[in-house]
Amino acid sequence: MATIMLDAGHGGRDGGAAYNGRLEKDDTLNLTLAVGNLLENRGIDVLYTRTTDLYQSPTEKANIANESDASYFISIHRNSSETPNTYSGVQTLVFRDAGIPALFAENINDALERVGFANLGISVRPNLAVLRRTKMPAALVEVGFINTEQDNRLFDLKFPEIAAAIADGILETIQGANVETSGLEHYCVEVGVFMHHENAKQLAVQMQNDGFDCFIEPVQTFYRVCHGFFKGLPEAQKEQKKLFDLGYEARVMTCLKE
Repeated sequence: MATIMLDAGHGGRDGGAAYNGRLEKDDTLNLTLAVGNLLENRGIDVLYTRTTDLYQSPTEKANIANESDASYFISIHRNSSETPNTYSGVQTLVFRDAGIPALFAENINDALERVGFANLGISVRPNLAVLRRTKMPAALVEVGFINTEQDNRLFDLKFPEIAAAIADGILETIQGANVETSGLEHYCVEVGVFMHHENAKQLAVQMQNDGFDCFIEPVQTFYRVCHGFFKGLPEAQKEQKKLFDLGYEARVMTCLKE
């Protein structure tokens, strides 16, 4: 089973959003550790950017993930608004609304909606370092508004259910990336195959700089760099053309990640 990197948003001197003495960095750490514990109990290998009240810049968080053997990255946050008690709900941010990150967002949002949060959907945020700089599929979950009383009550009263919902959404996505579902083949765009992992990482960095999410997939004794996770062949072929036009040796492949 794949390894997932969990990131508790903010930390240390960066408290994140605050409301009536409540700090985002504390909520995110407590929730991240709870989610990680549930995933570990279900057989998932879990890594953390932090497990204590430690400051890390967003770039440092991305680098920690990139230097690990993690296949996926999930960052957990609380949302906030200029005026308290104005907005309510859960939202997940992605670099692009496509492939595995979009599946993470959809599955986690749906699971949290069942707990009681309003589902504010998916937001594309390519400017965020933890989404832009991570070389594996990544998503950032905003678990309710920290300056909305309704969301805080839900967060506190249903904390175990919220942690379980996020863990379920993550697990559903990982399992879906390993199997064919509903009789549909899944596709990715392969852009390179290497004998050495470091060479694969270099290509992954180049792709990320060009605005494409990607992941490195071990295949026997080789490493292949792939983009996207598509349920339909036409969507995969469209992405292949974009990469080919940028000079990548792109080809559409059946995609089954481990």
